[in-house]
Amino acid sequence: MSNLVNFALRHGANFLKRHTLQSLRCTVPVITHKLPAIVAPIRTNSTKAAFDVSTNVSKDVVLFKYENPRFYKMLNFFGICQFVFWTYLSHFAFTTLKDAPVVEKPGEELKWYQRINLGDNKYKNGITFCCFMIGYGILFAVWMFTLRSVRFLILRKGGKSVSFVTYGPFNRNRIMTVPLNCISAEESREMARVQLPIKVRDKALYYVLDMRGEFRNPQLFDYTAGLKRRI
Repeated sequence: MSNLVNFALRHGANFLKRHTLQSLRCTVPVITHKLPAIVAPIRTNSTKAAFDVSTNVSKDVVLFKYENPRFYKMLNFFGICQFVFWTYLSHFAFTTLKDAPVVEKPGEELKWYQRINLGDNKYKNGITFCCFMIGYGILFAVWMFTLRSVRFLILRKGGKSVSFVTYGPFNRNRIMTVPLNCISAEESREMARVQLPIKVRDKALYYVLDMRGEFRNPQLFDYTAGLKRRI
């Protein structure tokens, strides 16, 4: 009897093992697809720079614009008023100062400024000349600053020259066209904070771009008028 029980237990255990293995084989999926291959990046042979800009424009392009005519009108009015005032003062000194020699009393020592006779020719002519030159100098400085302040900077058709449109006295614009190889920017557009000076060949002073203005085509400006050249 015990032999039969042992035989039945062994066969039952073997049956359960076989059944469990078959059920596991049915439930576990078989992976038949292949892993994707690693694709190497494709390199192109393009040599074009990321910021390459064509300067050969088909029409005139505005590079820079600064509109502030009211400021320059008031500045010129101030310069004219100063010139009129100092010119009148020089005329007044020349016509009013009279020769009045200083009389020194015996035993009395005068201070140095008390011994000056403003009516003497050297003092009168000196005061007249200085007053006139102060007024003329103020007017000259105001006008030169106005004539060097750029209102528009225009790249001409073809990209070989630029035109400076500047403010002028009595609210009249001045236009000057020069080749690109005759101008040189003293600072880059990113480094300039208040003004960007541009040197023009055979011109005494710099042309000034106010940084409060608008760069309409910044990249084109950097590749044309914004370059530093030897001139």
